[in-house]
Amino acid sequence: MSFADLTEDLTQLLPELRGRLKTNALLSEITWFRVGGPAQVLFTPADEADLAYFLKNIPAELPVFVLGLGSNLLVRDGGVPGVVIRLGRGFGKIEVLDGHRLRVGTAVPDVKVARAAADAGIAGLHFYRGIPGSIGGALRMNAGAHGCETKDVLESARAVDRQGNVHEFSLADMGFTYRHCSIAKDYIFTSATYKGEPGDVPTIQKQMEEVADYREQNQPIRERTGGSTFKNPPDMSAWKLVDAAGCRGFRVGGAKVSDMHCNFLINDSEASGEDIETLGETVRARVKANSGVELNWEIIRLGVPLEGRPVGEALAMAVEDSGQD
Repeated sequence: MSFADLTEDLTQLLPELRGRLKTNALLSEITWFRVGGPAQVLFTPADEADLAYFLKNIPAELPVFVLGLGSNLLVRDGGVPGVVIRLGRGFGKIEVLDGHRLRVGTAVPDVKVARAAADAGIAGLHFYRGIPGSIGGALRMNAGAHGCETKDVLESARAVDRQGNVHEFSLADMGFTYRHCSIAKDYIFTSATYKGEPGDVPTIQKQMEEVADYREQNQPIRERTGGSTFKNPPDMSAWKLVDAAGCRGFRVGGAKVSDMHCNFLINDSEASGEDIETLGETVRARVKANSGVELNWEIIRLGVPLEGRPVGEALAMAVEDSGQD
């Protein structure tokens, strides 16, 4: 599937644009699941000012989505109409500040922030070693692992709104709860400032090694996966609910529930986006039937299905009605 080419119109509309525009860019090449259709336009801004200029001057009705490392994302097979923004080198800086603080761009992978903090003797950010995403995603979902969350170490964040205005948010402004941030979804985070504690470099490095070893032993990190699929319900573990519903190893087409950790879906045999989403909805239906608990997706699902195929709630209803075994 391909979309109408908007790049010529955007180039004429935005004569001072410094970033790159690409039409019908295959998102399957840059997302961890390696599935899904194209972005109608993929825009890589040069820096924060370039991003603000773009957002300020494009038509208000043009859909805009932001993409990080593609680790926590399922792109549907029909692709993404409108513009997908991918932050690149202009958002990749790491600065060590006084007072055991770091300022980082939101395109920086979480693991690099953990390493930079360790090298600077800043304790408290070691848990980012185990989160497979970028800082933009960590801010958007209050990412956490091993008993720590983004809210525990964040001092402030910057973002650009859909009108091109730049905002600075304090920790209190972020409205963090479990896997949630209260800042409007059309704001695009551009940088974050973290405050840790003074720490011993070898001790921090050992903590990071323990996090890495845990992931290696307990999660299918070498597979094509999107990370944890479902949020943990209050006082429950999503993987235990999935396992109790008999879904470990369950398959739909080329998509499978991981045998190693059943809150991970994997593309192990040329799966389509629909295979993975159908598998996820089937698991949700089985868990609800078995335990009465309704799991919520942690993975972001983006785009449209192929023409004539179900999506979202329609897909969930189709799965529930089919009674798939």
